[in-house]
Amino acid sequence: MGSAAKVIGGCTAGALLGDDINPVGGLMIGILATVFLQSSSTTTSIVIGLVGNGITPKLAIYMIMGANIGTSVTNTIVAMGQMGDGDQLERAFAGACVHDMFNILTVLILLPLEAATGYLFHLTKAMLPAEAGEKGEKWVGPLKKIVSPLSDKIIKSNKNLIKDIAKGGSCDDYYPVVCYNNTVSKKTCDVGLIACGDTCPAFFQEGATEEDDKVSGGVCLFLSLVLLVVCLVGLVSLLQRMLMGTSTRIVYKATNIHPVFSILIGAGITILVQSSSITTSALTPLVGLGVLQIEQMYPLTLGANVGTTVTGLLAAMVASSLDSLQVALCHLFFNLTGIVIWYVNPFWRPIPLKLAKTLGKLTRWWRLFPVLYILVAFFAIPALLLGLSSLFDQKQPGYTALGSFIVVTVLSAVAYFVYWYKKMDGEQKAKDFMVNREKRRVIQNDLPDTIDTILADLTRLKEHTGLPDAEPKKDEVVAEKAV
Repeated sequence: MGSAAKVIGGCTAGALLGDDINPVGGLMIGILATVFLQSSSTTTSIVIGLVGNGITPKLAIYMIMGANIGTSVTNTIVAMGQMGDGDQLERAFAGACVHDMFNILTVLILLPLEAATGYLFHLTKAMLPAEAGEKGEKWVGPLKKIVSPLSDKIIKSNKNLIKDIAKGGSCDDYYPVVCYNNTVSKKTCDVGLIACGDTCPAFFQEGATEEDDKVSGGVCLFLSLVLLVVCLVGLVSLLQRMLMGTSTRIVYKATNIHPVFSILIGAGITILVQSSSITTSALTPLVGLGVLQIEQMYPLTLGANVGTTVTGLLAAMVASSLDSLQVALCHLFFNLTGIVIWYVNPFWRPIPLKLAKTLGKLTRWWRLFPVLYILVAFFAIPALLLGLSSLFDQKQPGYTALGSFIVVTVLSAVAYFVYWYKKMDGEQKAKDFMVNREKRRVIQNDLPDTIDTILADLTRLKEHTGLPDAEPKKDEVVAEKAV
């Protein structure tokens, strides 16, 4: 899924990462790029590689903050795999949103603090050595060593293209794909979004255009989502059978350990698998089944956030650049500072949990709420804020005036919504709207079966009582049932 997402969104994400704009814009770019690439590790590695070659360390810090938020979309999608059961969906979605809430709340505090004081920039600058060491070899996690050879036979993304686009290149420069000597290998092909290894993957096409590669990426993304859903359903079914009775209590006691050890375990697992999304996505179904409590998943998620920074540190060591190393350290201390603020502090510790549980309860009102949440939180709001921030980067006064007008309008709309929600019974109206939508969805799903049952009952009744042949019409039954 990650490779397919990079093929589809590689050009767009590369162009976003190459923009040099204000802190809010940098944050939104980090979110959108990570959502497109489906990997915060890829985003941070590209950003770290671009430091000094297109973007400044200060802007890269805000992009890294955005990558932290964007990476939580994956386990939110995984939570939707338990939509068949209301109880499981509520718990799974709440468990997934713990990751979201922690990252968003940390950004709300550290972004203005960083913009005003340069806290992370100056802290990490003081930690840097006088000069960088020599360029080393890239470390690859054991999971990637197992999975990559298989996935590369199907589709392989060209990360070099994304980096070149971020440095000012164009996707058009890579197309059409040309191979020489009629031999398809990495030494004889000028590749586009889909790369070649020692042999080219199944979806590689000689002479392909950018559109051809994106279609191939779309097919692979669809196939990967189907596999993801099948695996989630199988995983949940298997866990339900394995964790019945005493097994559930044993697992519960085994995971009921001190939070410090939970953080260390979460970090260790993430370092091994090289992806915080894998760690949190594996935990989400367990929370949905009730095997793992949301309070236990919280520190494991924090550990996953810390563990994923190791990928950036390794990428910075390979880059042998002090600026790159500084940005990687900023990523680490961003997460450590967030842990101090939202977990070590006992007064603020319940806030992310409470917000996540509230979002989980909304799935009771409307089963499709997670879809709306993903579209708004990870696409609509970042795109809107990115567009607004870009207006203030234009040199013409007219753009600034337009941006100011839109900001005032948006803030007024938000203030009115809060007033409506709190003072004008908006909460109850919103609840009624979502409850009615859920009822309508359930009726639409159940109505055909209900109608068939009613007609079958009426037919049997006529046969037993000798009623005349005037059978009720199906549309009349539909109308009666709808009423």
